Formats: sequence, structure tokens, C-alpha cells
Amino acid sequence: MIYKDSEEDSIINKRQLITKKIEKKKCLNKSKFQLKTKYSLNEIFIFIKILYFFILLIYSIIYKIKTFNNNQKIYYSHTKYKIYNKIFKKKCLKKINFGIYIPALCNGGRERITALLITYLTKVNIFNIYLFTKTRKNKYEYKIPESTNRINTYGNQDLINQLIKYKIDVFVYQSYNGYEMELLNKLTNVKTIFYNHSSFWFWIYFNRAHFIPQLYKLYKNAKYVISLIPLENDFLFKKWGINSILMNNFVTYEYDDITPSDLSTKNIIMIGRADDKMKRFDLGLKAMKYIVEEVPDSQMLIISNLYGARYLVNLVNSLNLKNNVKFVGYALKPEIHFKNASLHIFPTINECFPMVLSETKIYGIPNIITGIDYVSAAKGGVININNDDPKEIAKESIKILKDFNFRKKLGKIARESMKKFRNEITAKKWIELILAVYNGEYYYNKLKEEDKKITEKEAINYLHNQLSIIKVRNRKMYNVTLEDIINFKFISKYLKKN
Repeated sequence: MIYKDSEEDSIINKRQLITKKIEKKKCLNKSKFQLKTKYSLNEIFIFIKILYFFILLIYSIIYKIKTFNNNQKIYYSHTKYKIYNKIFKKKCLKKINFGIYIPALCNGGRERITALLITYLTKVNIFNIYLFTKTRKNKYEYKIPESTNRINTYGNQDLINQLIKYKIDVFVYQSYNGYEMELLNKLTNVKTIFYNHSSFWFWIYFNRAHFIPQLYKLYKNAKYVISLIPLENDFLFKKWGINSILMNNFVTYEYDDITPSDLSTKNIIMIGRADDKMKRFDLGLKAMKYIVEEVPDSQMLIISNLYGARYLVNLVNSLNLKNNVKFVGYALKPEIHFKNASLHIFPTINECFPMVLSETKIYGIPNIITGIDYVSAAKGGVININNDDPKEIAKESIKILKDFNFRKKLGKIARESMKKFRNEITAKKWIELILAVYNGEYYYNKLKEEDKKITEKEAINYLHNQLSIIKVRNRKMYNVTLEDIINFKFISKYLKKN
């Protein structure tokens, strides 16, 4: 009995001992765990800080590399242009916010030029492009790149507010709102280029001569103005104190992408807005009456929407030209008719940089114009008649239609003369102009100096031609002299009165 109890006590003691050892081990492990956990949290906190630092460092390095590469691309894009290499002393390593304003983007040469300009500017890695319009986007518009930022404006002050909001650096304005022009001239952070799409003579023929003094005074107060006419840019504007630069318009067709007309037909074309009385389609039709008498198999195609121009149909009927004149309507792709034409009659009373003249010349088609010898594309394969006599137009037309070799010679000269108006050349100058304006008047004036100017003798000759014909067309101008035109103060007072 005693033995048995001792054995049981021994077993119990062993169990208790084992239990104590286990509990002690648990306590020790718990203590170690607590100690280890406390140490690990500090360690993790320090590690996170170090890791965060390294992440920031790596991100910073990657960002700087990307920024450097982007800047190098922009820098390379800039250095492709001579204005940068020759003049700029500092690197421009940011994209320029470039804005352009046009009331709408459809149905007009000015609108088509805007679309072409945006398209070419998008091809270089220099600009963030913003288009400001009064009308919303619609299916009839000329196409522009999707990357273009399109902003609608609502009134004069809203345009100014939008320019400031989007931090526009260089802005091209293409309208004649005097109030807007005054506001733009007062802006300091936005450098505005006024793009003049009309000639001095337009306002006289348009019976808006009284507007000339106000408009050209605003141009005088501007730092940057684009002119499309050598006579105005190189001579008149210089005399009037307008700081303008000469630009050419873009042309619709790429020179190397078309096949010229073979000039084998006796087809004559007139193309444009027939409802515009200043285009004077009626003068071309009156000339056609005399042409048919000498070249009976000749045919005239009128390429135009006839809305508002039914008087031309009545004129054709009264002249008995039904068999020789065809109204083909508006053509989205007029090149279909260019390919089969041998002569373009362009009896417009006034132009600035006529697209249709450029288009037909690219197709190697001879042109007859009436008194617009001052436009840039008037030389080369073009016959200018400095009066409004349909017999004179017919006389020159008959010469061209009857003599194939003469026609081919004129067509070849016409096409070759358009090489200097290639779109890539125009785009390059536009980019140089924007870069120059962005960097200030000094660079703008330097770019102007590179342009080849017409001589004073040429300018005087153009003015004599214009004065002689305008005195016949507008009797109010009968007593105006060459000296009067050059004297801006005099001509301003004279036009205000008349």
C-alpha cells in the first residue's frame, strides 16, 4: 500500500514537472515572440522608409530620362527649321500652345486653308493645337486631326477668356471683328498673328470702303500681321506702317500626286461660287458667245452650286449657248473636270490668294484672269486682261484653243510655276513663323528679312494697273492718284467720306 502510493506520487510529480517545463517553455517562447515581434515592426518600418526612398529615386530617374528624351525630340523638331539654327540663342524645350480662330470650318477657301494648316502642324512634335470656332462640329466640315483641341466661343469676351484659360502662347486670328481685334491687341501673355485674307481692293468693291481706315489702323497697332499679297506686304503696308510678313496659302493638291491634263479637249471651265457677283461668271459666259463663233466645238463647264445663281441659266438661254454650256453643279472632287480641261477663265474682280487659280495651274491648265495680276500665282501660264471686255477674253481664249502647241506651252509653264507653292514649303515657313513670334518681335523681323521682296518699280506698275481699272469700275475712285493711295492718312479720310 505504501509502495503503491509512492509510485503514484512519483507519477504525479513527474507529470507536474513535465507540465511546469511545458508552461515554462511556453512562457519563454511567448516572451521571445513578443521580443521578436517588437523588433520586427521597427525593422519593417525602417525598411518601408528605405524602400519608399528608393522607389522615389527610381521614379525620379525614369521621369528625368523620359523628360530628357521628350525634350530631345522637341529640340530636334525645332532644329529642323532654319529660323531656330540661325537665330535662336536658347533652347525651347516645351511644347507651344498654338491656337487658331475661324468662325466655322466648312464651305470656303479660308476654312479649307485652316484645316490644312492644322493637319501639317500636327505632324511635328512642337505644338499643342487648339481650334476656336463659333459653330459646333458638323459633318460638312473639312477634316482635321483628332488630336486637335476644339473649343467653341460665345461672343467677343469669351474668346479672350478662353485664350487665357488654355494658356495659349501664339494665336492666329482670321476674322474682321474690330472689337475682338482691339481686345487681342491689348493682350500681353498671348501673341496674336492677324491673318488677313482680303485685299485692300476688296473693301472698295464690296462697298465697305469706310471700314478700311478702322481695319488697317488695327493692323498698324498689331505686332504680327500676315499678308498674302506681295504688293500690299512689300510696298503698301510698309508705307502705311503695318508690320506684316508675306505668306502663301496652302493648295488643295500635292504637286507630285496628280497627273496633269493632256489639254486635248476644247473644254473651258469656270469654277467657284456662282452666286457671288464679284466672281462675275456672267462675264465669262458673254465671252463664250464670241468663242463659239470661232471654235464651235468648244464647251464650257460651270462647276458650282447654282443656288442663288439662276440668273446664269437665264443668261445662257438668252445667248443661245445651251449646246455649249453645261452646269455640272458643285463638285466635291473638281479634279474630275480638271483632268479634261484645256482652259480656265477666271473673271473675278478681286482676289487675295485664289485657290482655284493654284489648283488649275497644278493641273497644267492655262488661265485667263481679269486685272488681278498682283496675286502671287498670277505669273506663269496665265494671261491677264486688264479690263472687263468679254471680247478681249474671247480673243485670248480663241488663241489658246486653236493652237495646241501654244496651249501645251502655257500649261507646262503654269504647272512648273507652282513648284514654289508646294505645301511642304508653306508648312515649313508657318512653323518658322510661329517659332519666331513665340520668341518675340526681334526673331519675327529677322524672318521677314529673309523674304524676297518685289521691287518698288514692280509695285508701282501693279498700282497703276489697279488704279486704271478701278476708276472704270468705281467712279468714286476717279480722282484718286498713286500718291493718294500711298498716303494712308489721305486715303483714310477720302474713303470715310465716300
